[in-house]
Amino acid sequence: MSKLDRLDIKQLRVFQALMREQSASKAAMQLGLTQQAVSEQLKKLRDVFDDRLFLRKTSGFVPTPYAEILSVEIDRLLRDFQTLLSPQQFDPKTTQGTYVIAATDYAQQVVLPDLLAILRLQAPLLKVIIRDFEIDKIHQWMESGRVNLALAFPDFMPSNYAVVKLFEEHHVCVTSRSSSIAKHPSLAEVAAHPSIIASPSRPNFKGSIDQWFKQFGLERNVVISAPCFSVVPLYLQTTDAIAFLPSKAIAGLDLTTIELEQAPQPFDVIAAWYPRYNDDALQKWMVSKLRALYVKAA
Repeated sequence: MSKLDRLDIKQLRVFQALMREQSASKAAMQLGLTQQAVSEQLKKLRDVFDDRLFLRKTSGFVPTPYAEILSVEIDRLLRDFQTLLSPQQFDPKTTQGTYVIAATDYAQQVVLPDLLAILRLQAPLLKVIIRDFEIDKIHQWMESGRVNLALAFPDFMPSNYAVVKLFEEHHVCVTSRSSSIAKHPSLAEVAAHPSIIASPSRPNFKGSIDQWFKQFGLERNVVISAPCFSVVPLYLQTTDAIAFLPSKAIAGLDLTTIELEQAPQPFDVIAAWYPRYNDDALQKWMVSKLRALYVKAA
């Protein structure tokens, strides 16, 4: 019996779930199978491909280098099978499966609430996984099909990805109402005042605003680096510090805006996806929802 005769779609779906979840129990739950059934299918996959494919670790599985290579082709095959079996007319109300979105902390606060509301209403059978955006891993995730869509900033994405600009955003300098900073500070005073930054991807004391200050020969006095935008307003309330935060992320918060002599350059918020999925019906529909929400209103 040839290797092709020993391979079936169920095994490929198990492989795909293991790549996404990297856990036999989670993969089994996603597929509606028992953990034993997943283990049996994995055993068959190992025999067919003559590779261990997934190595056990403390918290689950880690794919082998060969599995990483296979994942791209297996994901493409399954999508092709789905297209072959799906009706020509795409209907979000009957669409099932799992859609994975990697989003920055900012996008999780500002973009996703409205998008998820639409998905629950118009595609109620679709399950959505939201995962934190990791700049060092995003290309691998999207190329392998483990992430379907990224919500981030242009500088975070490879230049060959399909992109749609959602809207333009800008940073605002904010502080607590009890801050000791001058009412109308100079840029030099702003730079010298203790500052908090959000650095979710690479924890350090550097931020995009630093380059803007350098244009004026100034260097910021960054004293706290936070893992996400959402906690910075809380830290501002308990420290005599300032922060530069995206304007849409601070709407309605009890913060004081500091008027500046000059304003930092605005930046784009984008949705991006791997070009291989340009013609995928679900992907097209998802992007159309984002366009309707943000592009027309921008």
